Amino acid sequence: MNSLVSEPSAAPPLVVRNPYLSGLRCIHCARDYPLQDLPAGCPHCAAAGTPASLEAVYTELPKTLKTASTGYKWGAWLPYTQGVSLGEGGTPCLDLPRLARSFGLKQLSAKHEGMNPTGSHKDRMSAQAVSRALDVGAQTVVLASSGNAAVSAAAYCAAAGLPCEVATYQDMPEPYARALHRLGAKRLTFERGFGRWEHLRRRVEQDGAFALTNYSVPAVGSPAFGVEGYRAVALECVADGCVPDHVLVPTARGDLLWGLYSGFRDLLQAGLVARMPRLWAVEPFPRLARVLGGEPAQSEFAGSTAQFSIAGSTVTLQQALAVRRSGGGAVVVDDAGAVEGSARLGAQGLWVELCAGACLGALAQLRARGEIAPSEHALLLLTAKGDRDTLDTLP
Repeated sequence: MNSLVSEPSAAPPLVVRNPYLSGLRCIHCARDYPLQDLPAGCPHCAAAGTPASLEAVYTELPKTLKTASTGYKWGAWLPYTQGVSLGEGGTPCLDLPRLARSFGLKQLSAKHEGMNPTGSHKDRMSAQAVSRALDVGAQTVVLASSGNAAVSAAAYCAAAGLPCEVATYQDMPEPYARALHRLGAKRLTFERGFGRWEHLRRRVEQDGAFALTNYSVPAVGSPAFGVEGYRAVALECVADGCVPDHVLVPTARGDLLWGLYSGFRDLLQAGLVARMPRLWAVEPFPRLARVLGGEPAQSEFAGSTAQFSIAGSTVTLQQALAVRRSGGGAVVVDDAGAVEGSARLGAQGLWVELCAGACLGALAQLRARGEIAPSEHALLLLTAKGDRDTLDTLP
């Protein structure tokens, strides 16, 4: 560990599993599995050459958004009703009337995930995933990330008293590296992305470490228990009366995108919303856009970007299904467009990471194409605050 001071050991946080959590289900073949950890996704689909993520299955979900006074606010909709927490969630849906007028929209809102404890939406995943690690008696947590997920996991593992090991790129931005050091995580550096995943596979399959992120090639989403945490974003929107027609989501491999889809889908089935919002994946160069256009999902889509949080060369089935099933799609916004969008959000008092600014560029394209009508309500998912964008990464 890199911690500077050794703290006395303390009892880990109390973890309470949702009594209605019954197992896992493949999002592709719908095969059911007993409750267990399958970080590489559905074994059946992997063997068939169509890698797919898993999601949690509940025997019963609430028919109301009334929440419990203890534990996780939305625990009845999530794998764990109580567990590791730093006060994540409850981020505001902010109305942006000036920007709405400039885009010719009835309503434009922003869900500001930068107001989570470590400054990004990843805290929602970390709370559920690290709770799962405690529940199964994990001794070490491992993940591959060079951005917000790394910082978040390090913080939540520290809160849980679990060692955290992060496989990063060699050129990880200094603000992230400094945060990992301060939070006591062990950092290993790699030149190539697939090198990080190979390391994780060895640590999980040979050493028994607990994986917080994907390591499969071809890629699937992160393990199901963590991804389920993003369902709370949809629940909060509805509870706050912010039910959009469209949601624009900065996307790498689609964990947040799938969590939003899953949450809104179950709200729709419970009769708590009247419609499924159309979900739009915002990406820095064509990846999902090419898959939706007919290219194989398991290809590698090379490209470079300063939008560090949504870099990467792979596409997952979960992100393709989320946009297809919701009636949305993919929108490409380059770095120049992301910088312009970030500046426009800054003029509204919103200091966000570069890829969150790309949502405005995507909105402009969708309005120009007629995909979003003037009478509709669009929601921007602002994934993180802007303090980790460094000057040397910006165009």
